[in-house]
Amino acid sequence: MDQFKKSHLRDLLAYQDQPCLSLYMPTQRAGAEVQQNQIRCKNLLNQAEDRLSARGLRTPEIQEFLQQAQEQLLNNSLFWQRQSNGLAVFIAPDVFHYYRLPLEFEEMVIIGQQFYIKPMLPLFKNAGHFYILALSQDEVRLLEGTKYRVDTLDLESLPPSLAEALKWDDPERQLQHHSVSRGREGGERGPTQMAFHGHGVGTDDEKTNILRYFQKVDKAVSDFLAEERVPLILAGVEYLFPIYREANSYNHLVEQGLPGNPEELSEKILHARAWELLKPFFQKEQEQAAALYRQETGRQSGRASSDIKEIVPAAYSGRVEQLFVRDNAEIWGEYDLANNRVEVHPERMLESEDLLNTAALYTFQKDGAIYAVRESEMPDASPIAVVFRY
Repeated sequence: MDQFKKSHLRDLLAYQDQPCLSLYMPTQRAGAEVQQNQIRCKNLLNQAEDRLSARGLRTPEIQEFLQQAQEQLLNNSLFWQRQSNGLAVFIAPDVFHYYRLPLEFEEMVIIGQQFYIKPMLPLFKNAGHFYILALSQDEVRLLEGTKYRVDTLDLESLPPSLAEALKWDDPERQLQHHSVSRGREGGERGPTQMAFHGHGVGTDDEKTNILRYFQKVDKAVSDFLAEERVPLILAGVEYLFPIYREANSYNHLVEQGLPGNPEELSEKILHARAWELLKPFFQKEQEQAAALYRQETGRQSGRASSDIKEIVPAAYSGRVEQLFVRDNAEIWGEYDLANNRVEVHPERMLESEDLLNTAALYTFQKDGAIYAVRESEMPDASPIAVVFRY
């Protein structure tokens, strides 16, 4: 899985007023169906060619526009051997980014004056986004999760084990290493996987070493999560939890952890246990936001609205405090920024933009709360509903 942080999204949102191609597709992770990934991507790029042509681009311009995507996606079979649940691709003049993510995207090709980011919203706050830190003295993993699944991140700054983290800190301590025979599936480990010899389980000296190890882990994790405000759950044997909390500097560490040896737990099991713990938290937060919308709708304060013509300019000016947007819904139209006017199109036109995406884009930029939900979870029958800050 690829890392996708708020800074990456802000970089994408910096591209304006030029052809921006956003491509989304589901991907298969294993089995015979993996070969369908490349075929599906080729079909979507063919659709992109047709739509770019309809916008007036000549064949050489289209070929140049899509060249990097075709080289890296269509002509690289190894790329498709390592996938998550979904693939997001963003292309603009001199721009090519792709992200393999734990989201189940529907197939879509969108070309506009800005990138289409609405399908990415579940990766950010208020949408069931969380992390798991799986800890043991022999291994540490950081996993990123949504309500659908978790995937292990390739975070190079994480120390691989206590022994590796401390072996150069205090040479005079003569940290010793030996290979251990247990693994995540109970198999034998190779000689490069080591464990630390302390001075006895439970001794102050060993706790000090574990704390120093966790301080290094925390440095890597807190640096990576610096922009985040989503839950982080610990997974490990319980006696490690208070030691890590002493080292922790991330403000959104969940008090309750997932007990057990994480080396023996698959991503699927970790996800099930974490989501069982966090689901009530996310549901309560969302229900409180929906209740506030309904409360304000019944008042004369003017703080609640489901009118897209009012919402988009308010989002641009930073007035949107919380936004509900229905997934798999679109409202096509245009936002004339110069005149601060929204025009809704009865059907999608060549110059149309999805105004739901536009509202979400501006709300994200102004740090409003966003809930990308199913129709049954919307606070009313509209595909968009907001509460204004003022």
